[in-house]
Amino acid sequence: MKILVTGAAGFIGFHTCLKLVNQGHEVYGIDNINDYYAPKLKFDRLVELGFNKSETKIFKNEVLSKKFNSLRFSRIDLVDYMSINELFKKNRFELVCNLAAQAGVRYSIENPKAYIDCNISGFLNILEGCKNYKVKHLVYASSSSVYGENKKIPFETSDNVDHPISLYAATKKSNELMAHTYGHLYGFKTTGLRFFSVYGPWGRPDMAYYLFTEAIFNNQPIKVFNNGEMERDFTYIDDIINGVVRVIEKNISSREHYKIYNIGNNKTVSLKDFISTIEKAMGKEATKEMYPMQLGDVPRTYADVDELIKDYKYSPNTELESGIESFTNWYLNYKK
Repeated sequence: MKILVTGAAGFIGFHTCLKLVNQGHEVYGIDNINDYYAPKLKFDRLVELGFNKSETKIFKNEVLSKKFNSLRFSRIDLVDYMSINELFKKNRFELVCNLAAQAGVRYSIENPKAYIDCNISGFLNILEGCKNYKVKHLVYASSSSVYGENKKIPFETSDNVDHPISLYAATKKSNELMAHTYGHLYGFKTTGLRFFSVYGPWGRPDMAYYLFTEAIFNNQPIKVFNNGEMERDFTYIDDIINGVVRVIEKNISSREHYKIYNIGNNKTVSLKDFISTIEKAMGKEATKEMYPMQLGDVPRTYADVDELIKDYKYSPNTELESGIESFTNWYLNYKK
């Protein structure tokens, strides 16, 4: 298929592009490469995909990968309607995988406008492109954050998600509603994936596992929120990407214009155990500073992935120890 992947220089977007081209698809990646976290990591991911760093710094300049002749990239912002429209018009994509977003729960308290611009206005531009240029299927990133302070465990997609506790979560819930509306009105299929705490090599440096690893590496204390009394459904990147690509490649029902799935590990790990696993992989104990729960954060996430297993044979099977070891090995090599 001819596929557009947005957020191609991001953590999940990078891995998705790599998997799709290796599966034989024609992929066009875009990213605005903003400075929410160090752009160097984003450029390094693009270099890993075979792009020249100096070429990808040029705004809107289309470049071809030196490693994959079926992979192209342009530095485009989702908010730039004219550029997005021209991209859709020129390429006539069969499927769009929208992974671009302003991420981060805590940052949404500091800079709410960034979330409205990218996650609402930018997502609208993607929907308009799908509508105007007859895209058959839109797969897009949602988030476990939409569940808010949901007390029912595990989280099911049938649960009420009308009470988000961060603006980030509110924008992701809005994406689901917008996709439902466009799919219903214009007849293209939309599939939302609620990601649960993704970790692994080439990961985001604002995520807890990366921050913990970096602090231990630099002999600095780590910040432990809610005294470590939190649980997360940590999911290794390879398991996530296998699930995403299965959703992209297998069209299970042309009659359903709207579907939402949880995509997680289907088990929880306490923050304390998670930190211990990182300490073991790094061969060093962390100095811990305890802090109260942060605004917008939730005490527990836990994904019911039965629907994804049933429809796509999704099978997360990476154990935490193995996944963390892979990440810390990558981190130490990357630092060199």
